[in-house]
Amino acid sequence: MATPAPAPVEYPETDGRPLAETDRHRRVLNALSEALDDYFSNEPDVHVSGNLLLYPEEGNPAASVAPDVLVVRGLPKGDRKTYLLWVEGKAPNVVVEVTSKSTRFEGVGHQRALYAFLGVREYFQFDPLGEYLDPPLRGYRLTNGDYAPIERAASGALVSQGLGLELRLEDEWLRLIDPASGERLLTPAEQAQARRVAEARAAELEEARRAADARAAAAETQAAELAAKLARLRAQLGAGAAEPRAMLPAAAESTLRCGPRTPRSRRPGPHLPLRKLPAKD
Repeated sequence: MATPAPAPVEYPETDGRPLAETDRHRRVLNALSEALDDYFSNEPDVHVSGNLLLYPEEGNPAASVAPDVLVVRGLPKGDRKTYLLWVEGKAPNVVVEVTSKSTRFEGVGHQRALYAFLGVREYFQFDPLGEYLDPPLRGYRLTNGDYAPIERAASGALVSQGLGLELRLEDEWLRLIDPASGERLLTPAEQAQARRVAEARAAELEEARRAADARAAAAETQAAELAAKLARLRAQLGAGAAEPRAMLPAAAESTLRCGPRTPRSRRPGPHLPLRKLPAKD
């Protein structure tokens, strides 16, 4: 009698734990995964995920870990319900854990040892509330089978070789920085907001340009009208000077041409003595 085949092992897609304990944790997790997913969107062999149950051992569904954010190089993109290490063939290159009240001890205990055992090259911890880690951002790189702290850059950032990015605290938020440009990675929502702001600014500048063009056109029209008025005024002045000349009589016109006649002087006659009149009685 044949032995029945063993029932297939089921690997649950959830461990029943909340994905994020607070709104701040949720926003941090979403921002990190979305920014990384967008950053590597043009690299087909870089897989980004988060809160995905990772099973390191075939046949042992009790052993699992759920990295908050994981990045795997050399793995095709695709939707995965779970991360089966023996199926995927490699461990994540980078793991980021957002520390919370329920996980504050895992990062220095079983979880950290498991990531080192699996061969996760870089491991980062971030405490968004600043209550459990000091400093709130830590980074480790696997060296000789164990994690060694990543030295901070002059800016205080942690450089991730696996991501090719810097992890930096800004206003108590974890930011991903592209070292080539110095720009912060934006989530798709932040990019959309930035585009809206840029488009609104461009619209304002275009409206200002149109207003300036309209003012320039109005000024040009006004200048042309003034020039036309000046030309008409000059024409009227010229016609007004010629019209009285046409109405003068010929003698006056001759006078205007030749100038006024000089009075003829009378020749003096012989000098006669004055006769004295007799006096009356």
